[in-house]
Amino acid sequence: MELKSMDTVEMPIFGSTLKLMKFWSYLFVHNWRRYVAMAPYIIINCTQYVDIYLSTESLDFIIRNVYLAVLFTNTVVRGVLLCVQRFSYERFINVLKSFYIELLQSDDPTINLLVEETTRLSVFISRINLLMGCCTCIGFVTYPIFGSERVLPYGMYLPTIDEYKYASPYYEIFFVIQAIMAPMGCCMYIPYTNMVVTFTLFAILMCRVLQHKLRSLEKLKIEQVRGEIIWCIKYQLKLSGFVDAMNALNTHLHLVEFLCFGAMLCVLLFSLIIAQTIGQTVIVIAYMVMIFANSVVLYYVANELYFQSFDIAIAAYESNWMDFDVDTQKTLKFLIMRSQKPLAILVGGTYPMNLKMLQSLLNAIYSFFTLLRRVYG
Repeated sequence: MELKSMDTVEMPIFGSTLKLMKFWSYLFVHNWRRYVAMAPYIIINCTQYVDIYLSTESLDFIIRNVYLAVLFTNTVVRGVLLCVQRFSYERFINVLKSFYIELLQSDDPTINLLVEETTRLSVFISRINLLMGCCTCIGFVTYPIFGSERVLPYGMYLPTIDEYKYASPYYEIFFVIQAIMAPMGCCMYIPYTNMVVTFTLFAILMCRVLQHKLRSLEKLKIEQVRGEIIWCIKYQLKLSGFVDAMNALNTHLHLVEFLCFGAMLCVLLFSLIIAQTIGQTVIVIAYMVMIFANSVVLYYVANELYFQSFDIAIAAYESNWMDFDVDTQKTLKFLIMRSQKPLAILVGGTYPMNLKMLQSLLNAIYSFFTLLRRVYG
């Protein structure tokens, strides 16, 4: 297959992520599947908050329903954002595709190796996230089995209907419907995370390509060096524009997810201390692992992009710049000055997403959890 004729959804670096999004018609196609996937979640999410407000269930189920309501809200926001900004995402993915094909066509074996490593890592992360998503879906469905009361996997308010009445089939009907909905929600939540991770990994790949080019300047003839540095400056502009476009698409959602992650993790920690059975404890821990792992991956790759973009300046300085003529040195100095401001994935368009920010969030979550535990105790 010719690289230029490669189908966008078939790009190896995305694994199955874009195929899932195309199947559910979030990207590249527009059909009934997106409405089948999103409409039930939007309806249930609205009823979840009503159910929490009117609930007379035990505290552990209320806490769990709060977690699920926030998770559903996050999932719905992701799906709506993809639908509303569909064309923007598709244009961005096509830009990534052109950059990806350019690297695949390189004759440099080191660049080919970097592309292969990034593709392998991206596919591995997407598979792990999908596996954890599937395990979480199983946890949603099986959690009520270990409870002391008759409850549905997701709390919901149904006026004039008593879904927990033993003499009626409503409980079984809604249980089956919610069990079917679980993987549909997984296909909204997990692929979006995988897509953002792939975007960031590709930006890191572009940084590493620039570093390789700059460290290889000493292998070039003197008359070729200036042209190579100018190419690096142009490629750096592409990289900067790529990250800016990524922030324009995702920065406000990152803020929503920052808040949702804090709320969900705090609720799950509280659920852990009030769980009634070992089975419930195991499932709550599984929830925590899934949510925490998804967020840690995002913050880790964003943190890596921050430092890899800064290393471009270091790679330029480590070249044999003292052997260049004055004009070439000035050109290289311009590239180094541009690299002094590292590239960052922004949360809410303001705060850089990195491990330091994640640590601050975890400290705040633990402080609030400690307060809740004292009040409950």
